[in-house]
Amino acid sequence: MTTNFTRSTLIPAVLASAMLGGCAPSLQPIQVTRFHAPEIANAGQYGSISVVSAPSGAGEIGGESGATLAVAPYHDAVLAELVRIGFTPAASGSSTRVAEVKLTRSTWQPGRDGSPVSVGVGGSTGSYGSGVGVGLGIDLSGPPPEQVGTHMSVVIRDRASGQSVWEGRAEQVVAAKQELAQPAASAQALAKALFVDFPGENGESYSVKQK
Repeated sequence: MTTNFTRSTLIPAVLASAMLGGCAPSLQPIQVTRFHAPEIANAGQYGSISVVSAPSGAGEIGGESGATLAVAPYHDAVLAELVRIGFTPAASGSSTRVAEVKLTRSTWQPGRDGSPVSVGVGGSTGSYGSGVGVGLGIDLSGPPPEQVGTHMSVVIRDRASGQSVWEGRAEQVVAAKQELAQPAASAQALAKALFVDFPGENGESYSVKQK
């Protein structure tokens, strides 16, 4: 944006305003996709359930060894939501159904995107107002904030048959400095988004605004 000013003393204010505007973070919505078998749609008849880590693949947290400190907040958040919607918590090995949780978290530094901010400054000299203009092309955006991406998937299985009766996955991307990047806050946000209006429509995808 090019703006002309009549006094060069306004330069610091312009730079400060541009930098503040460039730093304002925006929260991307959580993206959710889920599927379910017909029998899970019988509200209030969900039975007992336990939460475990699914076998982990490359880059995933958890695995057959059980919940680590990193994945524990996500297990807790998933169980809290399952209890809220009507499941009964049970010890692992004795529940009628099992919720398998997979978690992936990654951190990256995005590249710059967009042109530098252009600031135009106009000055006046002499008794007749002959002007001298100065144009500044300054990149005021600074480096983009570091991002944290979290992908959580949950598969609910019938313990006896091993058959999947419900599956869902939720993806979140936030700036690393935001509170929602912390495991406890991230876990609650993802679990609430994943289980809203459970069991949902089979094959649906939707987004949930983060606050």
